[in-house]
Amino acid sequence: MATSYINVFEVYNFIINTSPDPRTSEWPLVCSPWTPVIAVVVFLYFCWNARKFTAKMPNYRIRGLLIAYNAVLVALSAYMMYEFFVTAYLSKYNVICEEVNQSENGLPRRMANVCWLYYASKYVELLETVMFSVRKKYSQITFLHVYHHSSMICLWWLFVKYSPGGTAYVFGGTNSFVHTVMYTYYGLSAIGPHMQKYLWWKKYITVLQLIQFGVLFAWCSTMIATDCNFSPWITKMCLLYSITLLILFLNFFFQTYVFRKAKKAQPPQGKRD
Repeated sequence: MATSYINVFEVYNFIINTSPDPRTSEWPLVCSPWTPVIAVVVFLYFCWNARKFTAKMPNYRIRGLLIAYNAVLVALSAYMMYEFFVTAYLSKYNVICEEVNQSENGLPRRMANVCWLYYASKYVELLETVMFSVRKKYSQITFLHVYHHSSMICLWWLFVKYSPGGTAYVFGGTNSFVHTVMYTYYGLSAIGPHMQKYLWWKKYITVLQLIQFGVLFAWCSTMIATDCNFSPWITKMCLLYSITLLILFLNFFFQTYVFRKAKKAQPPQGKRD
């Protein structure tokens, strides 16, 4: 029995302390696997009890906070997109497959830094759920919302812990671009109802997200087919993850923009032409 405990400890020590990227292994939010685990558990608990926590609170009008929050995320997303793609370009990355360069200086360190910043931003995005709750927008806390936010924290902890660089720029850079567009929309919609006439392009944000997940699926498939040495296990995990997101976002798209529209177009029962 004692030997089993020693073996488990040795395996844990190897996974958490020996095999990670030595540059990022001890960085804030990265050093312990319990950081993302606890964050996700607390997030899930809040989502499950959001109505109970805030139902008796006033329906707060936080327009100024919403505008500021979305403006910050637009700027942050645009900056991260720039850092991902420009660093990859200056590093002369291979478009399809690029291994992680663990150099402590220069462009490899710059890429590791933006990977960490992107991962840290996933914690900031959890505040959306709190703002949904205090505004009594409980319908926004869907399975898709909860799954996407919680899984991204866990997935990018793995990226930053083990592979902060290389082809990771494709995933982080593409998503940062989508988020720049998405939070621009949210920020404009928070200004007031008079902005709605300028926000006809809401549906195309979902289309952009679907394209993003399609690109991720194709990229991962290509890397697997060509035996790319960029963290094969993370690549396979991202391939499976992209499939789940494609399914969930396709369901959202059809439920919101196809079936609902068709239902509205139907005449009331008993009405004749």
